[in-house]
Amino acid sequence: MTGTPLRVGLIGYGLAGSVFHAPLIAATEGLVLDTVVTANPERASQARAEFPDVTVAATPEDLLDRADALDLVVVASPNKTHVPLATAALKAGLPVVVDKPVAGTAAEARELAALARERGLLLSVFQNRRWDNDFLTLRDLLAKGELGDVWRFESRFERWRPELKGGWRESGDPAEIGGLLYDLGSHVVDQALVLFGPVTQVYAEAVVRRAGAQTDDDTFLALTHANGVRSHLYASATTAQLGPRFRVLGSTAGYVKHGLDPQEAALREGDRPGGADASGWGTEPEELWGRLGAGESPLTGGGRPVPTLPGDYPAYYAAVAAALRGEGPNPVTAEEAATALDVLEAARRSARDGVAVSL
Repeated sequence: MTGTPLRVGLIGYGLAGSVFHAPLIAATEGLVLDTVVTANPERASQARAEFPDVTVAATPEDLLDRADALDLVVVASPNKTHVPLATAALKAGLPVVVDKPVAGTAAEARELAALARERGLLLSVFQNRRWDNDFLTLRDLLAKGELGDVWRFESRFERWRPELKGGWRESGDPAEIGGLLYDLGSHVVDQALVLFGPVTQVYAEAVVRRAGAQTDDDTFLALTHANGVRSHLYASATTAQLGPRFRVLGSTAGYVKHGLDPQEAALREGDRPGGADASGWGTEPEELWGRLGAGESPLTGGGRPVPTLPGDYPAYYAAVAAALRGEGPNPVTAEEAATALDVLEAARRSARDGVAVSL
C-alpha cells in the first residue's frame, strides 16, 4: 500500500483498547496509532511503553479538538459511551470504528448509520469474531456444500468463571448495557446472521446464576431463520464442562469443533500479528481440528478431521484501511449491527416475558 499512513485515534485503553484494537491497528499496513485516550495514569504509561510514538490524551474532547490531525477514530470505551462518542466523532468529520455492541438499541444504531451517511463518513463495527479460525472454516465448508442443507446450527461461547470479576460488564444498571446477552451474545448472533441470514422468531433464556450477580451470566437463544435453519446459541460464564464451540447438522453431514480461536489468548499474552514469531498467527494444532461426518461420534474418532483455517483478526483493520482509501467495502456496517440488535432486543423481551418473539 502506498501513500501517507492514516492516523488513528483510539478512545479507551482497557481490555478492548489495549488487547485488541491497539495491536491490530499497529500491525496494519497503512494505519498508524497516533493518539490514545485514557485518564488512567497506569494505562497511559502502558500505552507509552507499548507505543513510544503515541500521544496520550486525557479526554475524548482533547482528541476531537485535533480532528484535523486524524483520519479515523476508534471507540473502545465502555458500552454506554459508544453512541455519544461515535456521534461526536462523526460530527467532527471523522470516520469511526465502534466496538460491539455499537449501541444499546437497534434504533440508536440506525440513527448513527444515518448520521454517517449524511456526513459521507465510514462507520464500521468491530466484529472480530467473523475472522475466528473456526468460523472461517465453517464458512468454507458451507460454501463447498459439505454439509448439504443445514438444519441446525449450535454455537457456544462458554466459560467457567464462578466468581464475579466486578466492573461495568457485570452491572445491573441497564444504562451500562452489561451482561452476556449483549457481550458474547453480540458475537454469536452476528455469526448466525452472517451464516444463515434473517431471523423470523426469537426465543431466549437469560439467567442470573452466580451469587451477587446483577445481570445475566447464563444465556441461551433459539433463532428461527427465514430459510428454515434453527440456530441454538449459548453464552455463559457458569459452564463447568464446556461444550463444542460449533455443532452444525446438515442433510448429508455434520461438523463438530471444540476449542476457542487462539488469537485472543495470543494478544493477551503480548503476541502480535506481524511480529517475529507470528508466522503461525491464528493457527491451531491438528488435535483441535473439527471433524466432519455422518452417523459417527467425533469423540471416538468418527468422521474426518478438517484442517482449521488460520484465524485472521488483522483482516478487519486491513479492510477498514482499504475502505477509507476507497479500495473496498466497509467490512462490518452499522446496518448489519442494527439487525443483530433487533435480535438481541427480541431476546431480551423473550427472556423477560417467557415467550417467543416474532420479528
